[in-house]
Amino acid sequence: MAYKKWITAGADKEKASELSEKFNIDPFIALMLVSRGIESDADVADFLASSYEFSDPFLLADMDKAVSRIERAVDYGEKITVYGDYDCDGVTATVLLYTFLSNIGAAVDYYIPSRLDEGYGMHKAAVDKLYHNGTKLIITVDNGISAIEEAEYIYSLGMQLVITDHHQIGSRLPRAEAVVNPHRAENNIDFHDLAGVGTVFKLVCALYGDSEDMLYQFADLAAIGTIADVVPLIKENRAIVKAGTEMIQAGARTGIRALKKVAGMQDKMLSSTDIAFSLCPRINAAGRMDHALRAAELLLCEKEEDAAFKAEQININNAHRQETEHNIFEDVQLKISENPDIAKNRIIVVSGKNYHMGVVGIAAAKILEEYGKPAIILSESDGETANGSARSIEGFNIYEAISSCADLLIHFGGHPKAAGMCIRTSDIDEFRKRINEYALEKYPVMPVPAIHIDFKLSPKFLNVELADSLAELEPYGESNPAAVFALMNITIQSVVPIGNGKHIRLECEKKGVRFKIVKFGCSADDFPFSAGDAVDAAVKVSKNLYNDREYLSLQAADIKRHGNNDEKYFAEKEEYELFMLGRNNSSSVFPGRQECSVIYKFLRTKTTWHYGFDELYFALNAVTYGQLKFALEAFEESGLIAYNNDITVCSVNAKVDLMNAPVMKTLKGRLNLE
Repeated sequence: MAYKKWITAGADKEKASELSEKFNIDPFIALMLVSRGIESDADVADFLASSYEFSDPFLLADMDKAVSRIERAVDYGEKITVYGDYDCDGVTATVLLYTFLSNIGAAVDYYIPSRLDEGYGMHKAAVDKLYHNGTKLIITVDNGISAIEEAEYIYSLGMQLVITDHHQIGSRLPRAEAVVNPHRAENNIDFHDLAGVGTVFKLVCALYGDSEDMLYQFADLAAIGTIADVVPLIKENRAIVKAGTEMIQAGARTGIRALKKVAGMQDKMLSSTDIAFSLCPRINAAGRMDHALRAAELLLCEKEEDAAFKAEQININNAHRQETEHNIFEDVQLKISENPDIAKNRIIVVSGKNYHMGVVGIAAAKILEEYGKPAIILSESDGETANGSARSIEGFNIYEAISSCADLLIHFGGHPKAAGMCIRTSDIDEFRKRINEYALEKYPVMPVPAIHIDFKLSPKFLNVELADSLAELEPYGESNPAAVFALMNITIQSVVPIGNGKHIRLECEKKGVRFKIVKFGCSADDFPFSAGDAVDAAVKVSKNLYNDREYLSLQAADIKRHGNNDEKYFAEKEEYELFMLGRNNSSSVFPGRQECSVIYKFLRTKTTWHYGFDELYFALNAVTYGQLKFALEAFEESGLIAYNNDITVCSVNAKVDLMNAPVMKTLKGRLNLE
């Protein structure tokens, strides 16, 4: 995984103390609220409130028109079709609106396009199907705001359209009886960051005339879609997710109960994080690997046996998704190992034959996590075009970067951190070149991956009471992440494999206080530290119940060697990468005989090093990033090491002159060194 910079939030301790006293809340919680920008009395009261008063849905532009047209369709028995989307937000929005309209006696059905066969949004072929099936009114959910041509086509066939969407609005609105979108300038609302399902929730509140009753009926569906769409969990979204988490825990909806069971969550006190990592991916998997209709059918299911069967099928989809995602990730890694220059670019662009379009976005996210750089994964399916997904690091607008190459693209769309595109395969190399030129020009210094720390914590405060206090911050999500604390300069006492060796538990100590930290997804063999090492740990806090007793649980978000100089590391890495791109001629990247000797002697003491380049850099703490990169290359060229992820020292009988290694000659020539 890419090495991450730790950024500790600043907070006004006096303000936190004032809030703690005024609202009678734990000082830790007050400090965290202040560090997250929640400082005013009104904002604190709003955040901590056990209930929430939703804004009038009619403050959304066109809501009155939408309600009037839908009510007329219901009264006159006109057939309504809810036109949804295949992701979790779209599926839950479809089910919510379909269920509500069914309950009030509407003649209603729903349509969800296939991700693989149709793609996102409205399509004329789908509109034709609805027309021939007798639909008079189409209501979009989580899509439609960009359907300019499709809207005109709907009206040419004598049908009408109501749009509910939450995506960004283009230069003009589609033709429709009403366009309900929280981002419209004409809205008279304070909070605009609703998900697609949140926008639909406002519609049903307007149709019904009461928000509280609708929350009681649909909070579970609205919460799942809101969490999955990664919108800020503040204001109305926070209220939706809070109520929805309680409803999901209570098990009111048959389909969700069945989904919890196949996810192994039926006996657990669910949090928003559990929903995000257990329920949402399974609903998404139906649309990625099969058809999102399967997920909608499950959520609408009322019979236990049917729900159990449908949930199991979706669980199989999810397992298939994980396997497919892993295979694509491995293939991309292979392509990068065969052509390391790909990873030296500011933006990693990789294409492959017939990558599954349902998971290329997830694969791009994993490459981003692995290399700490924006990643674009393209699937070449027909020999002429490639479709792909992009994921980006915080601070780098991938949509703008892709837009700079618009003339090379058949179509594209997205957001600052995620985007999709279609390109001719013959243009991929030029696209890779051009988008990286853009990155060099617009981002002289690239943003780096980071972990945001709420504050440094003394181990003496680690107890169940802390976990109980943190519950006031739930639900966690976008704009309200789970608390992360830094435990600095702690000593590892032992490293214990758990979970059949897939994870580890660290026994740690500081100033006489002993505690345990679990690190998931890391085996003891892959963990670079051992007993006696001093480390810093970024941890999340929760509690577990065992034998009717509550225990504090610490999960590692990151662990690094104590004393690491992050600023030096990232500055030297940037200098090396610019050197490789021909943007500087810094001699600081050249490893002389002394630096090579230090590196090689260290490696000989280890025989094999399999903890990665970054950890080797910090373990040495004696050479620059560039010096280590070029020294390892020279060692490999000279036969001193074998370097393929792991570094193995080779047995060499003859004396080796490293300065004659090809890379050294090239460096000396470029830097004019003797």
